[in-house]
Amino acid sequence: MIEIATEVDLFHPPARIWRALTEQELLAKWFAGSESLGERTLLRTSGLPGYDADTEVEVVELRAPERLVLRCREADRSTRLACDIVATGHSSRLSVREVLEEGDWDADRRAEQHQAAVTGRLPAILDWIAFQQVDLRRAEGGLTAELPVVGLLGDARRRGGRRRALLVAAVLVVLGAAAGVTVWATRPAPTAPAAPPPPAPLVVPSTTSGSPKATPSRATPSATRRSVAPDPTPSASPTRTPSPSPSPAAPLTASYETVSDRVFGYRGQVVLSNPGPAARSGWTVTVTLGDGATVGTVNGAQAKQDGAVVTFTGAAVPAGGSATIRFDVRDPDLTATGPEGCTVDGAACAGL
Repeated sequence: MIEIATEVDLFHPPARIWRALTEQELLAKWFAGSESLGERTLLRTSGLPGYDADTEVEVVELRAPERLVLRCREADRSTRLACDIVATGHSSRLSVREVLEEGDWDADRRAEQHQAAVTGRLPAILDWIAFQQVDLRRAEGGLTAELPVVGLLGDARRRGGRRRALLVAAVLVVLGAAAGVTVWATRPAPTAPAAPPPPAPLVVPSTTSGSPKATPSRATPSATRRSVAPDPTPSASPTRTPSPSPSPAAPLTASYETVSDRVFGYRGQVVLSNPGPAARSGWTVTVTLGDGATVGTVNGAQAKQDGAVVTFTGAAVPAGGSATIRFDVRDPDLTATGPEGCTVDGAACAGL
């Protein structure tokens, strides 16, 4: 059996994700239209990548809002599709697994379709549903507690605090400068140093006197040069041939691209390229997000977020090859379609 598995962290409660998976009207907005056939449902998947015809779906297991198992029949192909939703703190984890039971398929194209649907279109419709539950007149509703309002207000307070701190610092600088001028003006003028006494005259004994007195003298060392005759038969000394030093590894290059964007977030991609003759390990990709943004699902690397900075590390990039990092970002800024910065080992990424 061939299995395709996709897993994604979504910043929404399980009940909202369940609605997007099971309500026909919502399903049509992000995946495919549907038609009821009694106990079965017909999904209009014939035009989707990885699908060859419409899919007839039968519910095998239904446990809201945690698990949904379907048996899917598409032309001469039969698959079993399982969706599991697990709450994880302030978000939920959706796992989608499809197993081929009969027939054949293009697994790569099918996996790409799953990835695009679950990590791109599904989060967009979930954000749209969330907006329907917010009463902007009273700032009340199902999503109000999840919107990053507190974070934005906190940022404003911090910015106000910084402005007040700068104002106080400026006042202190002015007062300090005024005090410095006052102290300088009231300092007594420095007195001129007393002139040093004239040096004692140097007495040189005359060379014409008949009986010079013996005076103690200090021996002055003098350098002498001594020539050494060359040895007529010099012994041969072994010569050392320096080993060639390894050529420095070529630096990695990186390019950034926003694969998809949606309300309150986007999916980014960084492609690392290694033009050198040897594999490169120990690389670091740093992505700077906007205020209040957080990174979710990451593929192709390990991620660690500290404030707005997300650091990615991973396996060595092969010589002459490349590596791809994809990551989902939840951003409270409706206009955000990408990060504010991206570097690889300190060098800027192309595309930003």
